[in-house]
Amino acid sequence: MQELAIYGGTRVIQPEEVRSWPPVDKSDEELVLDALYAKNQTRGKHNLELEKEFAAWNGNSHALFTNSGTAALHMCIAGCGIGAGDHVLVTAYSWSSSATCILHHDALPIFIDIDFDTFLIDPDKIEAAITPRTRAIIVVQLHGLCADMDAVNAIAAKHNLYVIEDACQAHGATYKGRKAGTMGHCAAFSLNQNKCLSSGEGGIFVTDDEEIYRNACKLWSFGETARPEQARDYHAYALGWMYRNNELTAAFARAQLKKYDYYFDTLRANGDYLQDNLGGIKGLLQPYVPVDCVHNWYNYNLRIDFDALGISDNRPSFRDAVCAAIAAEGVACSVWQRFILPEMTVFQAKNAYGHGYPWSIPGADEGIDYTLENYPNALRYSECHMSMVQTLRAPNGLDIAAKVVAAIRKVFDNIGRVDPDRILQESK
Repeated sequence: MQELAIYGGTRVIQPEEVRSWPPVDKSDEELVLDALYAKNQTRGKHNLELEKEFAAWNGNSHALFTNSGTAALHMCIAGCGIGAGDHVLVTAYSWSSSATCILHHDALPIFIDIDFDTFLIDPDKIEAAITPRTRAIIVVQLHGLCADMDAVNAIAAKHNLYVIEDACQAHGATYKGRKAGTMGHCAAFSLNQNKCLSSGEGGIFVTDDEEIYRNACKLWSFGETARPEQARDYHAYALGWMYRNNELTAAFARAQLKKYDYYFDTLRANGDYLQDNLGGIKGLLQPYVPVDCVHNWYNYNLRIDFDALGISDNRPSFRDAVCAAIAAEGVACSVWQRFILPEMTVFQAKNAYGHGYPWSIPGADEGIDYTLENYPNALRYSECHMSMVQTLRAPNGLDIAAKVVAAIRKVFDNIGRVDPDRILQESK
């Protein structure tokens, strides 16, 4: 067996072999320079054209460019008219913004455990969590895989609930031929540096509903009823933020969107290569993709099967050591999120704004229980998963994907030599 790189052996992938993300070329430079020398750098033609182009690409009636996916999620909450004391259902495992966006508009999250195979919200557990105050379900299309939207939408229709898609990681992913961001009442996308479509920072809110769009626009720009490109009276008609974005970022996003089909095809090919070539490794669980879904492989998630390896103690530490060993071989491998959402202090303390608010709203906290044992699959997933992101991104192709497979196999071939105490102590 080859010596592991983390113990001094030769890396499988050398640093100079993996190209950085996102790729930047003359087309990016031309549009960004056009924005740089334009008279209007706050909200001009690049903002407006990006919104039209993204809506057309994704299949939405309305799109609004904002400064982050988190802002776009808050706009979804406001767009649906959700407010103080309302309840919103959301998965127990995701990035913090999937739940804190609910707090941003003084509503309260109700967490739903995940399906361990897909990492996504478990539709079978939704109805039992619905309360008289429930107004919406946030469906997180996590890691670039879409949830069972037929099941979610059927429950939502039965109980007259809004469906909000957190599609921040799911650009181009599909469920039964429908794109993420087109299957609920509204949706949020992120354009952060790590995302499959990146403009450094940024977000896009989308909807087909005119009223939801108008409500989101008010939140997005100071509570005003008119957008900056329209005739404004500068009067605040509702509680509003300043969630707009600038022309330079919009221009970069436009240039990147023009290349997204190539990015998507590259990611698909690399992720599928890993799916085809990582099978049969003892102690390794690959991602599961339902037959009616197309994954965009934003994250390629591995899970350690501790039972298969006979490991019962200190499982997260062992996972961290394996992850560090894979990273040492040249693969961008990390632990994406170590905590389930109800485990985070803001929810355990039930105190977001002081004085226990918004849980202290009379009657709002009734029946809300954030006991961690209520979410066994989310807890199990948080201690066993590892994420691979940028190594599989364009322009890195199948030659790099093959080396990623070799690196992972090398580590699992030496799994008995992975010493968490040694590896984690040396990494401090």
